[in-house]
Amino acid sequence: MNRKVTIRKCDSYNLEEVIRVVADVYENSEGPDLTGKRVLIKPNILTDSPPEKSICTHPVVVEAVIRYIQSKGAEVVVGDSPSVHIGNFRPVKCGIEDVCRRTGVQWVDFKEKPVEVNLRNGKKIKVASVIRDVDLIISLPKFKNHELAYFTGAIKNTLGVVPGFIKGKQHALYQNRMAFSRFLVDLNEAVLPDYFLMDAIYGMEGPGPANGFPKKIGLLIGSANPLALDIIASTIAGYKPIDIPTNRIGLSRGEWLTSVDEIVYDGPSLDSLVLKDFLKVPVTRMENISLQFLIRRVKFLRKLERRPVFLHDRCTGCLKCVKICPVNAISPHPSKKNHIVLTDKKCIRCYCCSEVCTDSAIEIRRKLFGV
Repeated sequence: MNRKVTIRKCDSYNLEEVIRVVADVYENSEGPDLTGKRVLIKPNILTDSPPEKSICTHPVVVEAVIRYIQSKGAEVVVGDSPSVHIGNFRPVKCGIEDVCRRTGVQWVDFKEKPVEVNLRNGKKIKVASVIRDVDLIISLPKFKNHELAYFTGAIKNTLGVVPGFIKGKQHALYQNRMAFSRFLVDLNEAVLPDYFLMDAIYGMEGPGPANGFPKKIGLLIGSANPLALDIIASTIAGYKPIDIPTNRIGLSRGEWLTSVDEIVYDGPSLDSLVLKDFLKVPVTRMENISLQFLIRRVKFLRKLERRPVFLHDRCTGCLKCVKICPVNAISPHPSKKNHIVLTDKKCIRCYCCSEVCTDSAIEIRRKLFGV
């Protein structure tokens, strides 16, 4: 498999500049031939949020990729499926619907007639049927932190092909960080996009993927290899790549890479790109299954876990957190307005509630001593 990762500097969302850099990255990382193909572009749209929040792939990056692909004589469709949206989703606030209109491409609803694919673990999962109607899938992840996965990149972005609420249900099936990360790798093995181009012009540090802080990175990163891209991107964010569970699992499988040393890197000195001040998600070393079992069942020890904390003065009562919770551990207070109640013993620490909250009303932190 192609093991090349190409990085180029790109300081702003100027469309002409981004188109030029996209072409440079794609061609130098040996992206697949686009001639005459029908291509699905899959951006990262966690929620329909304004571009300046750095929650979604920036619309200029989406447009640049569309125009580059169209210049190669390919047909383009664009699609994604946020977890909590009911009905036909349109990416209005994030600017991508306008991009589709300007470039004349179709927006695809992933919820229409999903199809089943088989996973390595013997389970089946429904995914967007459009994957069977296109020749190529190009994934556009965003450079962001993630409370559960630590860092969300190429491998995590593929979860978007799973329609709507079906995503949340996976957290009920895979109830810890390692189990969910194995599922993400399984999903990529079943539905592997053909190319990944990461929007790292601006990323998100702190409590991502929704409530962190925009951070200028000034890069576009491309590869046909999701594991190689994620290893390089997480290194730039200041993580040890092996601390990212999807990286560790991917390397152990040996299908995309067996060693970090196999990556063929094309770009500025990697050491010069590492962000010394990037605010990372704290990495826990408590991955031992027996230890997790004990912590979940001893009330005092459970307070050591990072958990959702609801800030009622910021809550707008949208109830997205209630709808997304895969184990029904969250409910509105029976009498207090904009007051959410967490049943702590039911919570599986998937942090989906934090992902979908766009009001910064949920923090992930330890309950013990208020930290």
